[in-house]
Amino acid sequence: MSLVKRSNPVFPTFFDEVFNPDWFGGTMNAKSFVPAVNIKESDAGFNLEFAVPGFKKEDFKVEVDKNVLTVSAEVKNESEEHNDSAKYSKKEFGLASFKRMFTLPESVNTDNIDGTYEAGILVLNLPKKEEALPKPKRLIELS
Repeated sequence: MSLVKRSNPVFPTFFDEVFNPDWFGGTMNAKSFVPAVNIKESDAGFNLEFAVPGFKKEDFKVEVDKNVLTVSAEVKNESEEHNDSAKYSKKEFGLASFKRMFTLPESVNTDNIDGTYEAGILVLNLPKKEEALPKPKRLIELS
């Protein structure tokens, strides 16, 4: 289980703004977050759905090592150079990243994991091994 720092639920904007050390003229260099994940199990396998809007398919890194699935992403601000004469009083665009790790059950076929990213949702398909699939009913003949 991951612990996530939460802002004050009563006055989140006020306290976040006033007690932010970079309140006036500061920049936000990095924002790390924990994306929400739905895990669905079916007879054929598992589906992991990550809510990660604002990323591109190329930003994701999905790895499996010793039955541990690691999903991470890092996105950097596209352009740091601004030729206009605007001066920022606050700038929050910058780096966004996350990393989630899942211990996979022995029933997952790690060689056939695949995924898609569309409309801000990353979906990973984790198929079960052949021996972990449910066996169909069979009629037993009596002699």
